[in-house]
Amino acid sequence: MRFALLLFLIVFATSCKSSKRVASSSKNENTESSVSESPKANNIIKYAKQFEGVRYKYGGTTKKGMDCSGLVLTSYKSEQVALPRTTGDLSKTGDWIDLKTVKKGDLLFFATQKNSRKVNHVGIVTKSKKGDVQFIHASTSKGVMISQLKERYWYHAFVQARRVL
Repeated sequence: MRFALLLFLIVFATSCKSSKRVASSSKNENTESSVSESPKANNIIKYAKQFEGVRYKYGGTTKKGMDCSGLVLTSYKSEQVALPRTTGDLSKTGDWIDLKTVKKGDLLFFATQKNSRKVNHVGIVTKSKKGDVQFIHASTSKGVMISQLKERYWYHAFVQARRVL
C-alpha cells in the first residue's frame, strides 16, 4: 500500500503543476495599463483569460482541460508566436529578465516540488505594477486561474522570468 501511494505521489509530483491551494483574483478585474504595453501581449493575455476556470488536465490545450505549458503554448499561438510545448523547454526560450523588469506577456517559472529548484510550472504575467505581479496559469488544484507572485507559496517557488515577445 505504501509503495503504491509513493508511486502515485512521484508520478503526480513530476507533472506541470502546482498542488497548493492559493487565492485567485477576480475574473472581472481590470488590468493596469503600462507605458510600454504590447498589443500582442494584451491579446495573448485576453486569449488566456478565456480559459479561466477550465480544469487542469495534464497535456491539455483546450477548454476540456489545460496544463500550464499548454496554456502558454495555446495563448501565444493565438498571436502566431511559436513556442516549445514543455515547461522545461519554455524555461530556456527567450531572454532571462530580472523580476523587477517583468511586464505583461512575460513568463514566470516556478519549482513547486519540495526541496527542488527544477522548473516544473509556468505562468504568463497579466499585470506588473510597482512590485505587484499577477500571472495566469493552470493549477492542478483549481485549474486556470490568476495568482499573485507576492503570495507566500509563489514567492518561494519562483525561479526565473523570461521574455519571449
